[in-house]
Amino acid sequence: MNHETALHRRAPYAARKSRMIRLLNKYKYYYLLMLPGLLYFLIFKYIPMGGILIAFKDYKLAKGIFDSPWSGFKWFEILFQTEDFWLALRNTVIISFYKLIFGFPAPIALALLLNEVMSSAFKRIIQTIVYFPHFLSWVVLGGMMFTLLSPTTGILSLFGVSNSPVMQPEHFRSLLVWSNIWKETGWGTIIYLAAMAGINPELYEAARMDGANRLQLVRYVTLPSIASTIVILLILRTGHILSAGFDQVFILYNPLVYSVADILDTYVYRVGLTMGRYPLAAAAGLFQSAVGLLLLLFSNMLSKRLGGSGLW
Repeated sequence: MNHETALHRRAPYAARKSRMIRLLNKYKYYYLLMLPGLLYFLIFKYIPMGGILIAFKDYKLAKGIFDSPWSGFKWFEILFQTEDFWLALRNTVIISFYKLIFGFPAPIALALLLNEVMSSAFKRIIQTIVYFPHFLSWVVLGGMMFTLLSPTTGILSLFGVSNSPVMQPEHFRSLLVWSNIWKETGWGTIIYLAAMAGINPELYEAARMDGANRLQLVRYVTLPSIASTIVILLILRTGHILSAGFDQVFILYNPLVYSVADILDTYVYRVGLTMGRYPLAAAAGLFQSAVGLLLLLFSNMLSKRLGGSGLW
């Protein structure tokens, strides 16, 4: 009797195993295509998470991560008592907020404009032009901006401007926001254009029969149809609110604008790699990631509470 019971219990497991093998064999080439992406996230995202332990240890390079003594929350206490950390946190929130307010709607507006272009050839030309800055690194763009905004050799020299905005704290944040919009807006339209391509043409035909003009088509057909895409991208953007763009800031900032430009990413770089205080830098990075995760969860919950769609 016990033997029969064991066989009955083993049967569902054997069936599931057989089904899994059939699925793996059926979609093996798809899984093979997924393998490079999975390896990327495993090697560069998940394995390095072991370094989080440094934030809770008196890390010694000679002893390594696992043999260094535990220190509890000592480095977090030091971090929260450091004025430079709070300044970097304040700058990060302000710059990210500006980028969210002014930068997030920009790809939506550009995608709506491109969607109204009837000539496919002209549309492709415009898309190529607005996509191109995304493929340039901030090293190249930073050099271009320093040259163009130079008060001696750049465009500003034609207007008699004596100081470059790159060197002025009151203008530096605006420069970060608008240069980021110029670089990334075109690339950000891809997802929205793909979402618009999936809208049922019959919806537009029905709206035209009701007398809707072009603006009303956008307002009552296009925008509601891509609302779920907008919400999902907004949720993902909220999770990166404490990541204000290390490459851009690191290339453009200088000692004259540290008070308004030093962000958490540059703070972690400076404290960890330049000063060698690895546990303090790890604590700051862990704080940044934890807050980002909480903001992501909160925005997803808020979206679902308001009747919208969420990530899960």
